[in-house]
Amino acid sequence: MVESVLELKEAGLVLDGNAGPVEILKGVTFKVGRGESVGLIGPSGSGKSSLLMLLGGLERATSGSVHALGQDLTVMDEDALARFRRSNMGIVFQSFHLIPTMTALENVAVPLELAGVRDAFDRAAAELAAMGLGTRLDHYPAQLSGGEQQRVALARAAVSRPAIFLADEPTGNLDGTTGETIMDLLFGLRDRHGATLVLVTHAPELAARCDRIVRLADGAIASDDRRAPALAGVAE
Repeated sequence: MVESVLELKEAGLVLDGNAGPVEILKGVTFKVGRGESVGLIGPSGSGKSSLLMLLGGLERATSGSVHALGQDLTVMDEDALARFRRSNMGIVFQSFHLIPTMTALENVAVPLELAGVRDAFDRAAAELAAMGLGTRLDHYPAQLSGGEQQRVALARAAVSRPAIFLADEPTGNLDGTTGETIMDLLFGLRDRHGATLVLVTHAPELAARCDRIVRLADGAIASDDRRAPALAGVAE
């Protein structure tokens, strides 16, 4: 039996909207095994990104439970969640979220420095070199292309050698060729670290590379396919 790395049990999410409470996720039960790659697909507003946020402890479930590596995220305070993410998760967003006043090297070293790692800059330099950015260590985000910035973000996510990678539309701001390069790097990271990967995407070719494709609709899981189906029309 495959060990579950991520697990939601009847997880719900209700957020306050202008017209009152809005039910974003409706009693979602969902498991991800160690080393598995899962693509979350579905139309805009279906709850994909919100589900990813629950898995990363970036949103707190309003009902049910969320477990990662056997730990119950729903009972942790914000400091405990931050420490857990820093040690166990690499998270990549569509927007790169780099610190503009820091170089590429400094951006990647930040999580290691916060964790008190003594060779933070050496490890950051090695991770950037693995991303093909060995000559760009001292460049600031504004001096890098979009694809280069996303590679820095990937290096930052990977430098702590996390057990879990979470990615929310990682190629959404990139052209097709650059996006394909980022896809290759992302799956290469998964393989290199033996990590579990969950990603939100509208790109059929990216979802098709996953071991499993989970489709959401109206805040609930509509289908869960362990083999990539024909994905025409996925990009809604």
